[in-house]
Amino acid sequence: MSIITLKVTGMSCAACSGRIERVLNKMDGINSAQVNLALEKATVEYDTDKVSNIDIIDKIKSIGFDVQQEKVQLAVSGMSCASCSARIERVLNKSPGIFNATVNLALEKAVVEYNPEGTDVGEIKRKITKLGFQARDIEEDDQDREKDQRNKEIKRQRLYFIIAAIFSAPLFLFMLVMVFQLDALTQLIIFDPKAQFVFASVVQFIPGLYFYKDAYGSLKGGSANMSVLVALGTSAAYFYSVFVTFFGHQFGMEEVYYESAAIIITLVLLGKMLESQAKGRTSEAIRKLMNLKAKNARVIREGKEQEIPIDEVVVGDILVVRPGEKIPVDGVVEEGNSTVDQSMLTGESVPVDKTEGDEIIGATINKLGTFKYKATKVGRDTALAQIIKIVEDAQGSKAPVQRMADVISAYFVPAVVLIAVMTFLGWYFFGDNGNFTRALINFTAVLVIACPCALGLATPTSIMVGTGKGAEYGILIKGGEHLESAYRLNAVVLDKTGTITKGEPSLTDIVVAGERSEEELLKLAASAESSSEHPLAKAIVEAAKERNISLKDAKDFNAIPGHGISVAIEKEKFLIGTAKLMADNNVDISPMKQKAAELEGEGKTAMYVGSDKQLIGIIAVADTIKENSLQAVQRMQELELDVWMITGDNRRTAEAIAQEVGITNVMAEVLPEQKADKIKELQQQGKQVGMVGDGINDAPALATADVGFAIGTGTDVAMEAADITLIKGDLQGVVNSIKLSRATMRNIKQNLFWAMIYNSVGIPVAALGFLSPILAGAAMAFSSVSVVTNALRLRKLKLD
Repeated sequence: MSIITLKVTGMSCAACSGRIERVLNKMDGINSAQVNLALEKATVEYDTDKVSNIDIIDKIKSIGFDVQQEKVQLAVSGMSCASCSARIERVLNKSPGIFNATVNLALEKAVVEYNPEGTDVGEIKRKITKLGFQARDIEEDDQDREKDQRNKEIKRQRLYFIIAAIFSAPLFLFMLVMVFQLDALTQLIIFDPKAQFVFASVVQFIPGLYFYKDAYGSLKGGSANMSVLVALGTSAAYFYSVFVTFFGHQFGMEEVYYESAAIIITLVLLGKMLESQAKGRTSEAIRKLMNLKAKNARVIREGKEQEIPIDEVVVGDILVVRPGEKIPVDGVVEEGNSTVDQSMLTGESVPVDKTEGDEIIGATINKLGTFKYKATKVGRDTALAQIIKIVEDAQGSKAPVQRMADVISAYFVPAVVLIAVMTFLGWYFFGDNGNFTRALINFTAVLVIACPCALGLATPTSIMVGTGKGAEYGILIKGGEHLESAYRLNAVVLDKTGTITKGEPSLTDIVVAGERSEEELLKLAASAESSSEHPLAKAIVEAAKERNISLKDAKDFNAIPGHGISVAIEKEKFLIGTAKLMADNNVDISPMKQKAAELEGEGKTAMYVGSDKQLIGIIAVADTIKENSLQAVQRMQELELDVWMITGDNRRTAEAIAQEVGITNVMAEVLPEQKADKIKELQQQGKQVGMVGDGINDAPALATADVGFAIGTGTDVAMEAADITLIKGDLQGVVNSIKLSRATMRNIKQNLFWAMIYNSVGIPVAALGFLSPILAGAAMAFSSVSVVTNALRLRKLKLD
């Protein structure tokens, strides 16, 4: 039995606390549950074999209340392989008060969700320290600090490698002379076992001391890591050679293996150094994003312009930005206009025009004019800060495919030690009876060939590079699990308005019935609609402005709901609207009826324009297709995805739009609340469904889909319902996301295959005596390097 105390929020009266008590006490495995309304706490005694603390929390949430959970990210140093990260995860997840702990070896980071009533950050750090590692809070300057630490680590490893290489070189020469039987060189001092002892001792206890320290820390914490294998293997060869050097003559023993121990340490150090350098490049995307941030801002305070650090900018400040300068924080233009290069965040290659009232994003570049704007989001609330957070969280997450590697890593080192001992005994008693030397060599080879690092790095390095690559293209993936889910998609449902189309009606056709010109017809229509707030009216007025058409004064404006408007211009009455409005005013529309039907068949809204019982023409307005929608749909179909369109529009309009972009599967006249049910219907047919929407009225459908894609605006990037947010705002991002997920999953599978095959083949080959310890050490050193290098290939991936 275990007892947990939870902070419960959302209770308003005794009925609430009583309800929670009743529901919890009915759960199988719960002995007793008491809820204190005043303290907002629930104390539950439960059987850990039958129910978990997560089950209890989910039950409380399912009846409309919430449980206070806190999350902390800690930088963890001292991990050398997957066994280390697996050990920390295992211990933390078994600790009282901790709901979930994830440790990322590649990022050297732990993400812990915990119950503040059951534990605290200090206790979590102490548990990690007790295991032989160091944990500290992650701070805002951690990217710079991490880079400095990694550079120091690489320098230290380089120094150790150089020392090891210098003192191993004579031993390597000795090995070459013996292999190639170069008798002329056998008089060199290196052939003296005592000289070899000196060289090998320097390597074993100066650069090699790292492995002893790391192995001791690991064993002290109750686990075994890669350093344990290296320390055991090299120590066996080294101390056997020491014994032979000083006491072997008494037993007729002559052969020494100093070169094996020294060269193995040298090669492993080389591998570690190359691995650290490669791992540093996997987090380059975050550093690039961090470097986008402006350092200073020019604000107007007390009527004076002054330059201040960006951290001192507050919401409401008026900032001044000049041509060529970086925009410091998010805001709204108050005065002036310019064009802004947003490519670094949204991927849009063409600079965007900005005038008064337009939103601007911090970290983008002002190209032409000088303008003033009001800060609306600063610090952690800016678009850039949110993008960085999403990418960091994604890089720290785990994909489901990694679970198998985690399970193997937990038992890997003890299993290898056991196999090595069995190899020694097998060779000594059966393989080559009584040959201690051969048994020892094969024992060492088994210990040194095994590499848990490759297993531990296979998934997180690919996810780090993949999510970073996504950020470069304006694709924000919220976690490794969503990257994996996107890989499995075989159907995509696209919302029409704002996703396939621009979501803003615009003028498409002007059809003249009489002698007036198109410009005259547009001038009349725009003048008449200038007083209307209707989106269709705004589209007509906007079209006139774009063509620099001056409008006439309109009087006696009258909106007729569902039909149109009537208005007086220069004392003449004009009508704009439906066929019924024209019929009610005795305007004959028969000459243009066929044309209106054609326009409506194309998904457009056709409005008749009439005057004094005479038809003047037709103005057609439509929510136009985004420039890239047709190409994006074609690319989806090339990826063998089943593409659907979903909309609340009538079927004729919906099918016209769908036909324009090449979609044959249409779900029309679907209310927003019915969209999630339509997604479920497809899932019940066995499809893995991705839903693409604007993240507002599509939220239930986005949450229901296997992967929810939210079309962003560049400023609103924290869309909770979506798994993947597309900042750029067009459908090419969906295609790029799926291509990226497929490339990343292919990369992960390659890494896991290599890590599995390497260990599965390498260990038996070494155990059977076909591999020298030196070759085994070289293979082990470069196995993890190859995995990280393979992950780095994703940086060269072209998505467009």
